[in-house]
Parts: sequence; C-alpha cells; structure tokens
Amino acid sequence: MPITFDHTRIRVSDLQKSIDWYCLTCGFNVVKRTDKSPSGNQLAHLEIPGSAHRLELTHSPDYKVEVPEDLVHTCIRVDDIVEYCQKLEGAGIEIWPDGWKEKFASEDGMKMAFITDPDGYEVEILEH
Repeated sequence: MPITFDHTRIRVSDLQKSIDWYCLTCGFNVVKRTDKSPSGNQLAHLEIPGSAHRLELTHSPDYKVEVPEDLVHTCIRVDDIVEYCQKLEGAGIEIWPDGWKEKFASEDGMKMAFITDPDGYEVEILEH
C-alpha cells in the first residue's frame, strides 16, 4: 500500500486573514473550509494548483498562537524568483534577506528568499 504526504497543519490567530494572505500572496486556493471540526476548531485546507500537498490552517478562539522564531517554515517554488519577489514587494510584502535584489544579481545557482505570514510563520521562496 503506497504512503503519501497529505497536509501540514499550522495554527493561526485569524482564519480569514490567513486565508486571504496565503491565497493573495502565495497563490493558494481554498479546497475546503469547516467552521466547526469535531474538536471545535475552524479549519481551512489550502492547495497550490498542481501540488498534492495541502496546508491546513486551524483556528481556535481559545488558543493563543505564538510562533517561535526559526522553528518551522513552509516553502513554495516559483518560475522566476526575481519577478515574483518584485511583485510581492510592490504589494508591500517585506522580502528577506535584506538586499535580495543585489544578492540575486551576483549569484549563480540557487536563489532563495523568505516572507513572513501574519502570525510569524516563515515562507521560503525557491525557483523551480
């Protein structure tokens, strides 16, 4: 029997704000949304078209979200990282590391950048 990697769950402080951020910033689509799971959470399953792995956003009003720095991150891949980062920067999203434009211009090989979601989760950006 084959085993597949289905989804990763992260806790969020504002479900709609996180849905909007991941959809508008990272290109996710909402696959399924549940206002009350069996354990009482609000859930949203998001996917990037063409990717089998999903991101599950979980909100519970009585859970305080505290994301430790540099503990966990997700990663998306894009066709042109410079174009993508310029688009994000134009929308007011902070790209790091600082000086990414200059660094990318002088680098051969793999380029990577990071953005931070509304709760402090890091999203790594790589080129295909």
